[in-house]
Amino acid sequence: MAFIDDATRRRLIAGVHEAGRRVLEIYEEDVDVEYKDDASPLTQADLAAHRALIALVGEVTPDVPVLSEESGDVPWEERRGWSRYWLIDPLDGTKEFIRKNGEFTLNVALVEDGEPVFGIVHAPVLSQTWIGQAGQGSVRLDGGEDAAPTPIAVRPLPGPGDGPWKIVGSRSHGSEEFEAFVARLPEHERVSMGSSLKLCLVAEGEADLYPRLAPTSEWDTAAAQAVVTAAGGEVLRADTLEPLRCNQQESVLNPSFVAASARGRVWEDALAGTLSIAPENS
Repeated sequence: MAFIDDATRRRLIAGVHEAGRRVLEIYEEDVDVEYKDDASPLTQADLAAHRALIALVGEVTPDVPVLSEESGDVPWEERRGWSRYWLIDPLDGTKEFIRKNGEFTLNVALVEDGEPVFGIVHAPVLSQTWIGQAGQGSVRLDGGEDAAPTPIAVRPLPGPGDGPWKIVGSRSHGSEEFEAFVARLPEHERVSMGSSLKLCLVAEGEADLYPRLAPTSEWDTAAAQAVVTAAGGEVLRADTLEPLRCNQQESVLNPSFVAASARGRVWEDALAGTLSIAPENS
């Protein structure tokens, strides 16, 4: 990670913001929507951000390979040899983009040996950006790329008498397993949010857990995972409670996972109980 020095970091942040401004221009227009083979939506904003972010990381690190959601057909025979690569989701939350609720993000992650070690999550409509780097902590920018960074960190899990837990769920992708899990938790509040913003809420201490017990892809989570872990939290596979990793198999689909401010017996027991009755385990 030696090349993610301050100058490189500033260039990456500026480039992501520049891509975000182009996305905002399209956002303010009437959006044409196409559909990919898996029925997920695709807009000109996805493609514009893809082109801009691919060019950005190619300029900054020309020798490091790149995988983007919009170029996700790189053969496993090639990918399996990558020890370091960029993983990009040009527009996470396309459904939220189409609905014009502002809850979409541009995501750029650097992955080393399967671990997201650097990530930028940018929400153009909210004018907020989250950056995390292993060993250096996480920050949030409120405003443009020149805004003063605010350090962020996860908060301790609530104990008895500390008030309700705050649980983040997907605005567009719920699941029966999610409902069964939160039903086993202590008193809690639920917040629905789109895109990788859900993980950022955990990273900045605004939420305790984000259980994702439904499908996602590695590019959906890698950048925000880097933010969460650099902020002191964890993103763990639901089945093993081991850290979520990238590029470990041909499929780019993630297993179910939980983003948490910390490990905790209360939620781990609730998760184990939920998984024990889930259809795939019955």
